[in-house]
Amino acid sequence: MKTQVVLLLSCFVCLNAHSQTARLNKTDGASAPKVRTYYLCAEEVDWDYTPDGKDMMMGTDFSGYSRVFTEHNDKRIGHTYRKAVFHEYTDATFTTLKPRPAELAHMGLLGPVIRAEVGDTIKVVLRNNASFPFSLHPHGVSYDRDSEGAMYADGMEHPEANGLVPPGKTHTYTWLVRKEAGPGPQDGSSIAWLYHSHNFEPKDVNAGLIGAIVITRKGMARPDGSPKDIAHEFFSLFMIIDENQSRYFDHNLKANIANPEKIERSEYVPLDPEGNGDLPLGTGFATSNMKASINGYLFSNGPLMTMRKGDHVRWYVMTMGIGFNFHTPHWHGNLVSVRGQYMDVLPTIGPAQIITADMVPDKVGTWMFHCHVDDHMKGGMQTLYRVLDKGESLQSTASTASASVEHVAHK
Repeated sequence: MKTQVVLLLSCFVCLNAHSQTARLNKTDGASAPKVRTYYLCAEEVDWDYTPDGKDMMMGTDFSGYSRVFTEHNDKRIGHTYRKAVFHEYTDATFTTLKPRPAELAHMGLLGPVIRAEVGDTIKVVLRNNASFPFSLHPHGVSYDRDSEGAMYADGMEHPEANGLVPPGKTHTYTWLVRKEAGPGPQDGSSIAWLYHSHNFEPKDVNAGLIGAIVITRKGMARPDGSPKDIAHEFFSLFMIIDENQSRYFDHNLKANIANPEKIERSEYVPLDPEGNGDLPLGTGFATSNMKASINGYLFSNGPLMTMRKGDHVRWYVMTMGIGFNFHTPHWHGNLVSVRGQYMDVLPTIGPAQIITADMVPDKVGTWMFHCHVDDHMKGGMQTLYRVLDKGESLQSTASTASASVEHVAHK
């Protein structure tokens, strides 16, 4: 009898251990690290900062400062500029463009979202179909020098050693998503980092080559890498884009002005359109090429960011660029939470910084979202977001008038 009890206990222990191992293996398999591969291409486009053709916040024609930054005439480039942007393709043939999801149409100039979960490996195959050498440099993730995408001395002779990509060439970047790249103890289920070209970073980024990486906490990602506890994500690049410092400035000058040699490129007039002193902003040719934009749009142009009352939504708010890029993004109507603190104006963000903010909107309506720095707001750094009631369909509401905001440039 004693022997039978021992045998029965042994069998129970073995079965229990096997059951626990099976459960662990099942869990590990569900969250096993993945290799996520993206196919990005640097391509030239003619970008329109104001595709709706008017100040959408006020519903009026451009006047005053809005006219300074949008009007095309014999001394002004206007609102359409040649730029380079990152587009996503379906595979390494780079023949089929991968459509941007409708809910991310508001991203505008930003490149496609690169997603991963902590522990994953990201591979990005970058094709350069533009006119200048470009690269792909990530923030936050781990990489070797050939996946860094930044110029060093050895890159002068062997650009691939630094991850630089000459026109017409392709390079593969490999990035490891270490634990520290993901959300910390006080963060939600995901955070964001920037990626951008870093051959000559100031001219590359002002040309338009910038995007976001979203890293999700282990076990919190949907199959596509997005956080499974979030209804909608919104990406907002608050950036004064200095077209004077773009790779394509000479092209834009010659393509849009009949006598470019007569233009005083350094013209800055510390007066507003009414003739009053305005040292931080002012007018003049050089000033007119500094676009205080959100996702590459001015004066509330571009697709409308839309959500429902009670949705748990996440905002990734970022900036980059010249020294004037210090911003205080402000939501009207609703509050956001950043690491447990409620606010409607974010702490100042500076170049290459990102803040992740969560919102559960409770006020239905169409609301302002803008930078609270006065000269940035006057220069066009303002947009709108819409909160629908719980029963309303997202598809039933039109965005803004723009259906197409860019045109592929033909060389």
